[in-house]
Amino acid sequence: MKTMIKNFNTAALLMSVLLSIPAVFAKGQDLRNLENNSFQKGEKLKYRAYYDSFLPGYITVADASLEIRESNATIKGRRAMHVIGEAKTRRFFNLFFRVNNRYETYIDEEAIAPWHFMRDIYEGGYERQENISFNQFDNIAYTEGKKINTPDYVQDIISAFYFARTLDFSDIQPGDEFEIDFLFKDSVYVTKIKFEGREKVKTQVGTFNTMKFKPMVLTGSVFKQPYPMTLWVSDDKNRIPVMLQSGVVVGNVKLELTEYHGLKNPVTALAD
Repeated sequence: MKTMIKNFNTAALLMSVLLSIPAVFAKGQDLRNLENNSFQKGEKLKYRAYYDSFLPGYITVADASLEIRESNATIKGRRAMHVIGEAKTRRFFNLFFRVNNRYETYIDEEAIAPWHFMRDIYEGGYERQENISFNQFDNIAYTEGKKINTPDYVQDIISAFYFARTLDFSDIQPGDEFEIDFLFKDSVYVTKIKFEGREKVKTQVGTFNTMKFKPMVLTGSVFKQPYPMTLWVSDDKNRIPVMLQSGVVVGNVKLELTEYHGLKNPVTALAD
């Protein structure tokens, strides 16, 4: 049971680094201005996580959410969006392996790159708090007393998800692969995303026309292969994740969209 829930939690939190494509910009003395037609303040996405296998059927173990708060935050004189991500196990599963994670990021509204990232996690007795301050003008980040040189517009694990939603996938073809740089703890990593085509996906809130992606994750104690996860994203201007699946020893851990509010565009990806 502990292994199953821990695998779910890793998959859910990795959702925020998925589906991203790099862009090349000349930074100069100012920051880039990306066109954002996909999200806005007030958007909230809710998910349920469940274990899908032949024997027990669907077992919902946790709930997760991503929200862009209604705020007038400014950092370095620039408008910023305050985003909060949370993942919590349900009451029964707290008896076996309690998860209570909170992630926050402040994202520049025009550059779609982070200024500040906070992480406060509790996973089965393991606790960690983390703060990262980004200087996007000088390609520097500060965390736990360390100064880290970063690539242009480096992302954190939450902001990367929103940056990806601003990009144009109209000409994407099955087999295409893309990369993104992100900072995790005190190191810069690169994740690669492979596009696999388009599919219909059924959720609690309806059947969606989606784009299907395989994100590459870091191998280690949880994932033994580079592409263990599949992500389905709404095939419309909103680009919201509607389903995430990660294989475990028996069955699959799935993250499924259950509610959405405050979207910037009509949900034209609904197939029913």
